[in-house]
Amino acid sequence: MKKNFLALLTVAMVGTGAVSAQDCTTTAALAYDAAKAKNYEAAYPKLMEVMEDCPKYSLATYQYLERAIESKIDKAEEGDKGELVKELIKVWETRLELYPEKTKAGKVYSDIAQLKYDNKLGDKEELYVAYDKAWEEDVENFTSPKALYAYFDLVVDMQDAGDRNLQDVFDQYDKVYAKIEKEENDAAEALAPLLKKQEDGEELTAKEEKKIKNAEINLKNYSMVRNALNGKLGARADCSNLIPLYKKDFEEKQGDVKWLQNANARLSAKDCTEDPLFIQVSEALHKLEPSAKSAYSLGQLAEANGNASKALEYYNQAAELETNKSDQAKIYYRIAGNYKDKGQYGQARNFYNKAIAAKPSLGSAYLQIANMYAKSANSCGTDTFTKRAVYWLAADYASRAARVDPSIASNANQAAASYKGLAPQKSDIFQSKYKPGQSITFGCWIGTSVKVPNL
Repeated sequence: MKKNFLALLTVAMVGTGAVSAQDCTTTAALAYDAAKAKNYEAAYPKLMEVMEDCPKYSLATYQYLERAIESKIDKAEEGDKGELVKELIKVWETRLELYPEKTKAGKVYSDIAQLKYDNKLGDKEELYVAYDKAWEEDVENFTSPKALYAYFDLVVDMQDAGDRNLQDVFDQYDKVYAKIEKEENDAAEALAPLLKKQEDGEELTAKEEKKIKNAEINLKNYSMVRNALNGKLGARADCSNLIPLYKKDFEEKQGDVKWLQNANARLSAKDCTEDPLFIQVSEALHKLEPSAKSAYSLGQLAEANGNASKALEYYNQAAELETNKSDQAKIYYRIAGNYKDKGQYGQARNFYNKAIAAKPSLGSAYLQIANMYAKSANSCGTDTFTKRAVYWLAADYASRAARVDPSIASNANQAAASYKGLAPQKSDIFQSKYKPGQSITFGCWIGTSVKVPNL
């Protein structure tokens, strides 16, 4: 009796459209085989069937569906893309709902926002809300350079339309710029040991070579976005706009630490330091809450007044107090520049290296060290050959600058080529007592070595 009931139940389920596990397996197999062969036209209907009838069958359903629908969007006429876009969004949302552990929410939400942005689905406020959801839900995985730019771009456009104020633009710039710097630093930090391994002549695995390629692509993309952000901000951040903006609120806000911090940082970043307002803001901030920012500003003021030693005192205080690594790097870089200008190259290199440690993507610090090495060639070599060999060291640092910071790659590569031209050539090595691979150690402040290259 029990067996008969189960048989009848099975027939009833089939008759009402229920799908068996075997049916799911068969349909999925056909869909996946077609998708693997990139026959997305054939794969698409089967994949949609699996998603509808067997939504939790496999994560692969959603991975293949994404590719299939993207292929259809690429081929579709402009007016036919809307429904396909909505389908793709549904696929992403369903995947996130059913496979949250295997799906990055920040990436999904930013991809959805970008898809809507690219296809003009919604007004600027609606699009901004879509990006903001990605930022609020999972900022760690909101990493797309294109999406980060759009997130800022929308606020600027809304400010131009009168729907946001200038302070909103500055606030948005600050948080997006900080995110880009973090991603740049992460990429440069991952790249550094691999570059060292490569420079030392060690063989890299295929996985390591792929990591280098990906890191360099990411650095290039983030550099482009960073420059685009600055271009979009444009004249909005000039002193002519900043000073009136902060001056009108100073009396009311001079006891507000957060407001003073923001005003101080913006005025300092744009070198609006000659206006009396900057002095007022800096002194008020340092009085209320001595911090890295207020100490740095007072250092700027001391430097502008010609008090170099006092400026360095404030800058060092600022560096010790600063907890943000990117900002700390800027302070160390400024300190290094002060020592470099005074010809104290050893001290300068020390602080440039501190800047690099805080921000591995700071290519300009490598380039400055390269410049100091090149200027010291005649002083730090013991004979003509070793004096020229210093340029190999300079070239290495210039090349590294180009690799960690694509925004200065052109200048850095030119510098590296110039230094290599001044270094010993193949014939010089042949005629010398040195062999390829042999180390040459330099005296004076350089105090390090370089390997003779195999030219």
